[in-house]
Amino acid sequence: MSQIARSARQLGNLIQRTRKQRGLTQTELAHLAGMRQEMVSKIETGYEGTKLSSVFALFAALDLELLVDTRSGRATQNIEDIF
Repeated sequence: MSQIARSARQLGNLIQRTRKQRGLTQTELAHLAGMRQEMVSKIETGYEGTKLSSVFALFAALDLELLVDTRSGRATQNIEDIF
């Protein structure tokens, strides 16, 4: 099932929902992803300083992948218009 995340908070929510659906604790997920539980907590709460490598490690541990697609709705010319 595809899910949309347009912010760090939404991405964190997506990771948290998937973790809970898989019956994992933050500590268990952190172990699978090779990071500390505190980092999983930060990412799940939308910490904007997260490295992409950390997100990809969580995706791998949760068997998720990232798909980039054109935004639905009106097309924008400037990145500033998105936010």
